[in-house]
Amino acid sequence: MGDHIARGDDFEKKAEKKLTSWGLFSNKHEDAAELFEKAANSYKLAKAWDKAGAAYLKLANCYLKVDSKHEAANAYAEAGHAYKKTSSKEAVSCLEQAVNSFLEMGRLSMAARYCKEIAEIHETDENLEQAIAWHEKAADLFQSEEVTTSANQCRQKVAQYSAQLEQYPKAIEIYEDIGRQSLNNSLLKYGVKGHLLNAGLCHLCKGDVVSITNALEKYQDLDPTFSGTREYKLLSGLASAIDEQDVAKFTDLVKEFDSMTPLDAWKTTLLLRVKEKLKAQDNDDDDLT
Repeated sequence: MGDHIARGDDFEKKAEKKLTSWGLFSNKHEDAAELFEKAANSYKLAKAWDKAGAAYLKLANCYLKVDSKHEAANAYAEAGHAYKKTSSKEAVSCLEQAVNSFLEMGRLSMAARYCKEIAEIHETDENLEQAIAWHEKAADLFQSEEVTTSANQCRQKVAQYSAQLEQYPKAIEIYEDIGRQSLNNSLLKYGVKGHLLNAGLCHLCKGDVVSITNALEKYQDLDPTFSGTREYKLLSGLASAIDEQDVAKFTDLVKEFDSMTPLDAWKTTLLLRVKEKLKAQDNDDDDLT
């Protein structure tokens, strides 16, 4: 490891020296770029991520001096990947520079890819507001390039985190829209019931039985096969349990569904929120009698 760091330091010193030299027959920034890249690679081999990130930023600067914008954008991205190992803040800063560079060049798919990566860093840090914002940017860019599958993957993340932050109308709109789109695609048709289930759970979280009842009618119109699914039966049964303020019935329906189709952590969280509200209402009614 020490040998790799020493080699990296040596390449970096030579690169810095090139930048201060004067050459008639060569371009000092191109020569320095080659050395900074070797330095960054050596630091990566040593797992000296901060040093690698810093070297990639110097590499990006060299490429900008010779108007090699694509190479500079890639160097910013590489800097971001190195800093990801040590500093989320530095990684996001570098990847944002990569995004801006690719946008300037009209490389929207590449910009979208790095917006998604920034969103994922914020996810890891549990900064859901920023994760939503960057997934939205990625989705818009993917959609503008007609990469609909990638756009919808990002939009589903937006819906997921919006629901976690109790922004239910936003989540509902996305899930319903993706469900509607999926109906027209033979490969995605099978996933429609899952999107409608997610939207339905968000309706339940709003605590409005009329809202979920209307939604279920709309989903039947959208997809006539939905009423025959376990997902529909679960939502319909839970709506009845809420209307009847029957906590035991609610619990039994969830257990029964979970025994056949295990519920993920997101769905479980939403269902627990609904159940807690239902229990609170039940207790309030007991206090009044």
